[in-house]
Amino acid sequence: MTAQSELHTTMLRRMLLIRRFEEKTAEAYALGKIGGFCHLYIGQEAVAVGSLSALRADDYAISSYREHGQALVRGIPPDTVMAELFGKATGCSKGKGGSMHLFDAGRRFMGGHIPLAAGIAFAVKYQGRPGVRLLFRRGGREHRGLPRSAEHGVGLEAAGNFPV
Repeated sequence: MTAQSELHTTMLRRMLLIRRFEEKTAEAYALGKIGGFCHLYIGQEAVAVGSLSALRADDYAISSYREHGQALVRGIPPDTVMAELFGKATGCSKGKGGSMHLFDAGRRFMGGHIPLAAGIAFAVKYQGRPGVRLLFRRGGREHRGLPRSAEHGVGLEAAGNFPV
């Protein structure tokens, strides 16, 4: 098997993991086992796998909503992500983040928004470290304008020429 076909097989397996995970998540949510909101990533598997496969371990990924798949690709174990969705202390955010705020500092994965991404980009640039900060936006709302905090974050990114 060539290196390229191994990569393709790995990427396909990651997409299938996300799909199966999200299907089980939908079942648990329908049964009332997951509290709060639960935004599924079904149909977007290739976005997470393709973009996050290009990152290095020391790059950052920040996501706002629909981040289960991204967390899995970034290396957070499925049982840890599911524990978070169930509100358990063994979850990646100790059961406090739920579906929309997954967190793993060691894997440089954070559930957050533009201001968090801008702050991380500022810190990394200030420290002179190389790398990428990849921000996943939730989409579907931008046509109504950005919230004030997002406007400030975008302004900070532009003024500082931060790599987000």
